[in-house]
Amino acid sequence: MMDTVIINEVGPRDGLQNEAAMVAPADRAELIRRLVATGIPAVEVASFVSPKAVPKMAAADEVVAALDLDAADFSALVPNMKGYELARAAGVRAVAVVLSATDTMNRKNINMDLATTVAVCSEILEQARRDGISGRAYVSVAVSCPYEGRVPEFRVLDLTRRMFAAGAFEVTIADTIGAANPSQVKAVFKALVDEFGARGLAAHFHDTRALALANAWQALECGIRKFDTSIGGLGGCPFAPGAAGNLATEDLVSLLDQAGFHTGIDLEALLEVVTHVRTLVGHDVGGRTLPWLRSRHATA
Repeated sequence: MMDTVIINEVGPRDGLQNEAAMVAPADRAELIRRLVATGIPAVEVASFVSPKAVPKMAAADEVVAALDLDAADFSALVPNMKGYELARAAGVRAVAVVLSATDTMNRKNINMDLATTVAVCSEILEQARRDGISGRAYVSVAVSCPYEGRVPEFRVLDLTRRMFAAGAFEVTIADTIGAANPSQVKAVFKALVDEFGARGLAAHFHDTRALALANAWQALECGIRKFDTSIGGLGGCPFAPGAAGNLATEDLVSLLDQAGFHTGIDLEALLEVVTHVRTLVGHDVGGRTLPWLRSRHATA
């Protein structure tokens, strides 16, 4: 039996939030439906954040209302308790909180210091557990911070420990600015897997230094079987200087297919969604393997 890897598609949230184009809620929902139709099992669909802070995520409730919530494992990002309450009212069944591994990044991202962010995230996760809503946590800038530099592994372990203790069913370790190399990824994930096991961990990589696929492979070697990716490599963080696009969904699915892992995703259908995304954002998109994938599927 082939080993299964779960793809959590973050393009509709982490991808579109940093685009110049304003994509209407109905179009965001249609993109999500197209992604699910390729076989993608999990999608982060929206962020219940102030539209003043992140205008591209406005009307998150409209996006959720337009979806069949049984079609996939949908989740939404919530930066604070108000965002959580809005997500709950919209019918969201899974939420994600985010805390950065450094004080400065937390202040830049959500205007709170690290200690306050940990408390807020813990409160949300505890409330979600009481409400029967699944809670997931991101530990961002888990390797390097654009403001404070290299992040010590013990801090990532401590924050992960706190999020699991608060009720997170999963913790995603994010190389938010794409500064990690495979050696660093191995060190962080080996320490995490040794303490927590691989089942409740996921990985999120950016391709700033063309190392996202290599880092994903190293995480796979450590036992990680769930990854965030973004269709066409869309994305970046508006509060993290130097954060280039996310690991492209088509790049990782192609690698996994060639390496014998099972994803359940139709790669040819995924390429059609990449073309659709280009019309939404008004510019070329696509991972590093896109030209080869298109030529391969055109001659198949």
